[in-house]
Amino acid sequence: MSDWRRLPGELAAWTRGNGPRLVFVHGFTQTSASWKPIAAHFAGSGYESIVVDAPGHGGSGEVRADLVKTAEWLTAMCGTAVYIGYSMGGRLCLHAAAMFAEQVRGLALVGASPGIADEGERQARRVADDQLADHIECVGVDVFLDEWLAQPLFSGLVVDEEQLADRLRNSAAGLASSLQLNGTGAQASLWPQVGTMTMPILAIAGEVDEKFVSIGREIALAAPAAHFEMIPGAGHAAHLQNPGLVCDLLQRWLGDIKW
Repeated sequence: MSDWRRLPGELAAWTRGNGPRLVFVHGFTQTSASWKPIAAHFAGSGYESIVVDAPGHGGSGEVRADLVKTAEWLTAMCGTAVYIGYSMGGRLCLHAAAMFAEQVRGLALVGASPGIADEGERQARRVADDQLADHIECVGVDVFLDEWLAQPLFSGLVVDEEQLADRLRNSAAGLASSLQLNGTGAQASLWPQVGTMTMPILAIAGEVDEKFVSIGREIALAAPAAHFEMIPGAGHAAHLQNPGLVCDLLQRWLGDIKW
């Protein structure tokens, strides 16, 4: 990544800019490059932006760590910051906020959930995640990405050649390990902790992503300093479909953060 400096630590991460620190964590099958356009905007607007490759992805492709260990590494590397995560990355940031609240000045979540509250449903999801992990290793990354991006969840999302090539840098073994260690089924529910989180929280979801619109509204009701914003016409990857509006929402919200 040109103009980005490598950050030392257990995870591959890069930093750019100076000022209050923002940490961006990507979703499943992506890499830190997916956040780069938005992160670069803030790096040029008086903030320090850090983009991170999650375990099993990108430069952290050989790293194996669960949500708890990754949250430990993430906060040890990035310190006091506003943590911003999409989907899987949002769940990692939620763990950071639950475990190290004093380091999380604010928490922005795009299409992210605190987990499945019902134990039976969570176990069923874990079985499904394990089966999907086996499937990835069987069919390979190329075939799997075609299947993954064809889901209704990503309806309306245009993935250009550069973005697809970035996802194809990931290995089948890395993605499979991510599902097994950091998938929704492997995640203990953080709903009880959300109600005790006092830092500012911004929950964002695309209008078409009805499941996460509902979850975002629940987060806004559960946490004392949280609110929800919906991106019109967008699906699950709202920050990729409408980065300009997501930037604007983050910019306004960050203006109220007490550093």
